[in-house]
Amino acid sequence: MSQAKKKEKKIKCVVWDLDHTLWNGVLLEDRNVQLREGLLEIIKELDNRGILQSIASKNEHNTTMAKLEEFGIAEYFLYPHINWNSKSSSIKNIVTSLNIGMDTIAFVDDQPFEREEVSFELPDVFCWDAADVHAMLDLPEMTPTFITEDSKKRRHMYMSDIERQKVEEEFTGPQEEFLASLEMVLKISKVGSDDLQRAEELTVRTNQLNTTGYTYSYEELDALRQSDQHKLMIVELQDKYGEYGKIGLVLIECGEQDWKIKLLLMSCRVMSRGVGSILMNHILQLAHQHNVRLLAEFVKTDRNRMMYVSYKFAGFKEVEENGDHVLFEADLSRVQPFPDYVKVHVLD
Repeated sequence: MSQAKKKEKKIKCVVWDLDHTLWNGVLLEDRNVQLREGLLEIIKELDNRGILQSIASKNEHNTTMAKLEEFGIAEYFLYPHINWNSKSSSIKNIVTSLNIGMDTIAFVDDQPFEREEVSFELPDVFCWDAADVHAMLDLPEMTPTFITEDSKKRRHMYMSDIERQKVEEEFTGPQEEFLASLEMVLKISKVGSDDLQRAEELTVRTNQLNTTGYTYSYEELDALRQSDQHKLMIVELQDKYGEYGKIGLVLIECGEQDWKIKLLLMSCRVMSRGVGSILMNHILQLAHQHNVRLLAEFVKTDRNRMMYVSYKFAGFKEVEENGDHVLFEADLSRVQPFPDYVKVHVLD
């Protein structure tokens, strides 16, 4: 089985210019601009595929938002930046707000100067000429292997996140009190046949909170979930604001004496919810119950240091190091009960 496959870069967010790109004409010169033919269908199809969308436009904010509302498409764009700043600075802010990688952004603009400015400042961004926008849906970067239920709901889940963030910013008590106020329910279960598409999607899409970066195909995951030598678990989270969806995946290779965590990943949207610690503690509990030594593989990248810190914080110690590859061993005396601020359901 090829576990260390190179990730195929997929676009997670399309950032649109507006004048002569999303619509014909210049809004400040003509308030009666019209959407370009076929653009509404492209916007809706990107949304259906789970590809987020935003705006980087040099325009007057209120007038522009009113026009987007008039077209009935304002809700499709998360964290729109409509101002007179450079397009690259707007894209930086969008990436920070969405907490995704710069190399997962596509920028669509009709002006060569704007695309060149972005390419120079942000070389990882995929720039696309608005004249060729109708071919965009056929690009492999825009074509997920599967369109899952989580994909279809991705924008709505991010919109719930925006609501949570507003509440969190206004909350003045301790962090644990805020987390308790969310009424979170975490479910950890074996991967079933209905989970396989989302499980594959998670291995491909998740970069930051990913311990190894290994990707697995649908077929490989199906074999692993049925293997007596492996445990394959998926994690779901919800709270009073709605669903986060299936946001975590764990693969453990189970020997008689030793268990080894081959993959542990989580969506960046749950970074501040304590899910990583809960999940690691569940694995520690399982290993303790089975009286086995617990090891964990880790492959260093330029983006997953948070997971390295998470292992260290959970009491894992480095026992081997070979370049970017690290082997950790857990201290099973560090097993803790689950925190009170979340209800955890473990389903066998």
